[in-house]
Amino acid sequence: MHPNESDSSDDQSGSFTTTNVLLGYASKEPTDDAFSQLGGYPVWPDGNSAPSADLVKCRICNSMMCLLLQLNGDLPEKFPGHERRIYIFSCKLKACRKKEGTMRAIRGIRVAKASVGKPKIMANGTAPPETRKPEAVAPNLGNNLFSSTFSISTSSNQNPFSSFTTSNSQPATPFASSSNSHTSPFSSLASKPSQPPTTDLPATFAEKACITSPPPAPAQKEPWPSQSSLPKPYPSYHLDADYESLDSDPPAPSKTSRDIEIEGSGGKDDEKDAFESTIDKTFQKFADRLAQNPEQVMRYDFGGSPMLYSKTDAVGKLFLSSASFASAGKIKTVSQLGHGTRIPRCPNCSASRVFELQLVPQAIAELEIEEEGLEGMEWGTVILGVCEEDCAERGVQAGEVGWVEEWVGVQWEEDAKAEKR
Repeated sequence: MHPNESDSSDDQSGSFTTTNVLLGYASKEPTDDAFSQLGGYPVWPDGNSAPSADLVKCRICNSMMCLLLQLNGDLPEKFPGHERRIYIFSCKLKACRKKEGTMRAIRGIRVAKASVGKPKIMANGTAPPETRKPEAVAPNLGNNLFSSTFSISTSSNQNPFSSFTTSNSQPATPFASSSNSHTSPFSSLASKPSQPPTTDLPATFAEKACITSPPPAPAQKEPWPSQSSLPKPYPSYHLDADYESLDSDPPAPSKTSRDIEIEGSGGKDDEKDAFESTIDKTFQKFADRLAQNPEQVMRYDFGGSPMLYSKTDAVGKLFLSSASFASAGKIKTVSQLGHGTRIPRCPNCSASRVFELQLVPQAIAELEIEEEGLEGMEWGTVILGVCEEDCAERGVQAGEVGWVEEWVGVQWEEDAKAEKR
């Protein structure tokens, strides 16, 4: 059975459903994926192709940030010949917490030379329209009509944690002689001998632009600092992966601390009114879903929809039109595409961005296991949106590693708590 298809099984403990969401788990033991990791120091493709240091600096204090996640993001069926590496960084300084720009993500991309020019599969599993080259014009024939062909294929999300490296055209003859007595003003052309095809055609405007405008050079890069000058990293973990398994008949939602506060004040009517006015159904759905696989640190579903921690903060509102809210009370085994979102477009190629993965609170527990005190990271989820075309850095040649900054949406704890007050 295909890994993305739902699977229901019955045993003595009940039935469960497998979704197409891939869950990541932190492990101190090595896994099949030697590259992906939680925390630690980043590892670059080839070991010597580090990005510009300014891509990993906090936008608030301008200090180097610490690695949260490093992921092998290869999707050979969607992007053949693309070597993809995903990195998410966060600033550890207390003064910068909960401010925009204190978390950043970059995508390392290397396109094999043999893959340049090949069509890619879009996030919805469809090949983009292919433009056919004009055919040679036959003598005494007008223009042919051409139509683009679309190649529809069904692709599935491959495990990014694994270690695998025409329509007929009818000729038209608008200048042909009429069968009546009127003579076409262009009939004299037919008496001239046919001319051999001309090979030295004048260059088009686009061709001239390509000739006179060389490809843009990569932006000036800031050298990557030595490891000794970097801030102390979070503990390093390997990443293991498995598809999400859900109980088809989950237990009743657990009470939150806010619910307990409500129960301790007022009578039954007051409790009911307060509960109905303050309960955050989005947060409850988030908590209940994660509770079925409590050790997960990451959720991966390229082109799908994230589990939102809140739907009323700035990040949640970007996903309000997403299909993930169409049936909030139902378990989805296959996530629908996140094209209804309003996350910013890719600044490198202007293509739309799609959801790829999110970090969830268990990642904080793993990363801060050695931290003293309780004042650590205070986010509910970190959502990553990436270019749906998996574009390469402008000015970087095929076979070379380039770097593109991607979108990170952070849903902070305080924002969600404010909703329930």
